[in-house]
Amino acid sequence: MKPVIALIGRPNVGKSTLFNQITKSRDALVADFAGLTRDRKYGDATYQNKSFIVVDTGGIGESEGGIDNYMAEQSKTAINEADIIIFVVDARAGLLASDEQIARELRTLGKKIYLVANKVDGVHAEAALVEFYKLGMGEPLQVAASHGRGIQQMLEDVLAEVPEDENPEEHDKDTGLRLAIIGRPNVGKSTLVNRLLGEDRVVAFDQPGTTRDSIYIPFEREGRKYTLIDTAGVRRKGKVDEMIEKFSIVKTLQAMKDAHVVVVVVDAREGIVEQDLHLIGYALEAGRAMVIAINKWDNMSEYDRKQCKLDVERRFDFIPWAKIHLISALHGTGVGDLYPSIHRAYESANLKVSPAKLTQILSDATEAHQPPMISGRRIKMRYAHMGGQNPPTIVIHGNKVDKTPADYRRYLENVFRKVYKLEGTPVRIDFKTSENPFEGRKSQVDERTAARRRRYIQKFKKAEKKFNR
Repeated sequence: MKPVIALIGRPNVGKSTLFNQITKSRDALVADFAGLTRDRKYGDATYQNKSFIVVDTGGIGESEGGIDNYMAEQSKTAINEADIIIFVVDARAGLLASDEQIARELRTLGKKIYLVANKVDGVHAEAALVEFYKLGMGEPLQVAASHGRGIQQMLEDVLAEVPEDENPEEHDKDTGLRLAIIGRPNVGKSTLVNRLLGEDRVVAFDQPGTTRDSIYIPFEREGRKYTLIDTAGVRRKGKVDEMIEKFSIVKTLQAMKDAHVVVVVVDAREGIVEQDLHLIGYALEAGRAMVIAINKWDNMSEYDRKQCKLDVERRFDFIPWAKIHLISALHGTGVGDLYPSIHRAYESANLKVSPAKLTQILSDATEAHQPPMISGRRIKMRYAHMGGQNPPTIVIHGNKVDKTPADYRRYLENVFRKVYKLEGTPVRIDFKTSENPFEGRKSQVDERTAARRRRYIQKFKKAEKKFNR
């Protein structure tokens, strides 16, 4: 198995920057802002034929109340999972009481611990690091994560006892069905993620904007592999004022495109608002399969539930193919019913059909309801084939098919949906008009043929005049 390396330290010492340097990615959000990382984030990394897993964690040791307590629990879970711990300190800020507190707790674990002093650029290293020796963890490894300095030397020291991979290709495993949980802030996305996983994997707190980064969580259920993606809440554009939140929204939209199926979480108590519809619109533009989860359904009066159902029927009438579930992520009511709908949506989104079968369905559909006339000529649809999956794309070839009106396009979409029982996914239909190979080309005739044509025209005109008399 791959060794697990956890990055531990107080807030704003550069753990996420170091995570990005080690994984050679930009997966972790980075900003000069204490407490930006809240959930533990996993990443695969390789150095000199040695593969390992690195875990980014939230800062600990600053506070014990509110959301900081949940962040500390996430970090402690990462510590328990880790084989090697990298204790990150800030060389510029010097040794703080919180660093000493973390060091005392780490020493009791009996695990391999490496002290890494970050932000050594611009300071006198020997003078800045001398006070860290009192932590009793040996000589600090010096790095400047923001500039990539000292990273290779640090990895050589940390991975010195880690064996090389004999078969590195074996680590390239399928991530399974990628499932993104999206919605507005504070609708219960992280609570739903924890309920689906059966553990407190991400921080769930009664505060909007708790989740700031997209967290990818691989897991297995009944022998099937999944990757669950917890995302930050997306507010209306006019209410987004922090730069961190803007980056979080970008991460959410990227996660949506990376997913196979999107679960849109809506707050039943607040009702369906315009931002919910905008999020669904983003998912439709990305062509993602979709399941709607109306959360916080518990403890609602019968009148409020009835009004919510009426609102759902009215506002979601433009996506009649999406399965809608009434759930309570906090208590687990209806959460298990999401999986069958997710599987059906995934299978529908990855539809594969031979051109012969699609063409036969197209022929039957046009025979039952002929295409309209365009400029006195009827649209002719000759054959169809698959143009892609997720979403399923059907390409139809013929004459003047690019003039097909929207209502006939919807008719064809509904025919394909009905035949193949497609549920939970948008269906795209592309039209390709057959090109006339002789269009724009003048007929090349010799002089003898042209003279014969002129004689025929003169004879026809004389005969026409005689007939008209």
